[in-house]
Formats: sequence, structure tokens, C-alpha cells
Amino acid sequence: MTLDRFYPIFDSADWIERLVPLGIKLVQLRMKDMPPDVVTAHIERSKLVCARHGCTLIVNDYWQAAIDTGCDYIHLGQEDLDDADIAAIRAAGLRLGISTHDKAELRRALALAPDYIALGPIYPTILKKMKWHEQGVAKLATWRALIGGTPLIAIGGMSIDRAAGAFDAGADVVAAVTDITLNEDPEERVSAWLKATR
Repeated sequence: MTLDRFYPIFDSADWIERLVPLGIKLVQLRMKDMPPDVVTAHIERSKLVCARHGCTLIVNDYWQAAIDTGCDYIHLGQEDLDDADIAAIRAAGLRLGISTHDKAELRRALALAPDYIALGPIYPTILKKMKWHEQGVAKLATWRALIGGTPLIAIGGMSIDRAAGAFDAGADVVAAVTDITLNEDPEERVSAWLKATR
């Protein structure tokens, strides 16, 4: 399957219900440290709106909930990989995206034959305390050469203005988080992203 070039990441079904109808075709639900029943409820709501609008839903981290709710796609960070049952994920038919920051992590990820590789943070990000400094756009070109045809996602501090440079360096997809959720008009920002990436 071909991934849409614009990949927003939201921390609740509220955001997904609000913004997916604008034309988003690829979205991640990333909830942290929530009880399983709360996560499951948000996944179910997100699935409904994504199905209605032809949008691919990717669930971050909660692989068991993703299996239980019949999702198609899971995203795992490196720490998530430590606890995830990859065999169960594959047996359930889920596609798999994996975060990477350095070449050791990339080797680990590629050994699992993921459906995409994410590299970040490309630019400084305010989203979470990272032990990784900004990777820079040039590293996207390095990753592109190393991963062959596997889709490459640029994440971290991304904005519409920065997206073109990421695409030029070899990214297939650009992920955005705070550029949308902290914008005073998230709807307008999503529309601008869609226009810039289609």
C-alpha cells in the first residue's frame, strides 16, 4: 500500500474526529500512559471515523489493543519493541512502522521487515524530552540509501515550510504533531498541509 505524504499524529479520538473529515488519509493515534479501556475506546472511535473517510489509522504502542480491535497498522518506538510480541502482531496481519534514531536502531528495525521506517527528530521538537538531538535533513538522505524501497517518514519539528526539504532529501511522508495541535486554527492548518503535500 502507498502511504499518504501527510501524516498527522494526534493524542485522542477527539482530534481525529475533528480533523480527519477534512481529507486526512493517514493518521496516528498516540496516547501515552492511559488505562487500556480508555485507549480501546479511543481506538474504536478513531476506527469509525477513519473507515467513514477512507483514512488509514495507525495505533502507537498499544499493539494488543490494536489486535483486539481489529486494526490494520501499529507504530512502535524502540522502547515499545522491547515488550512487543512481533510474532503476534504479524500473525494478526498488522502492518508495522518503527521509529529510529541511529544506525543500530535502524538495523534492529530493518531485521523486522517493517512497512515503514520513521527517522526523527529532524528538527528540535517540543513534544517530548528526547535523548536524541535533531537529526537534520541530510540524515534522511542517508536513511533513504540504507533502507531501499521501504517508505521513509520524517518526524520532529516538521512544518509546511520544512516539508519540501524533507521530501527533497528522500522522505516519502512527513509527520506533523504540534504544528497542527498548537495552531490557533487547526482546521486551516490541516487544509494547508493537504494542499502542500498533494
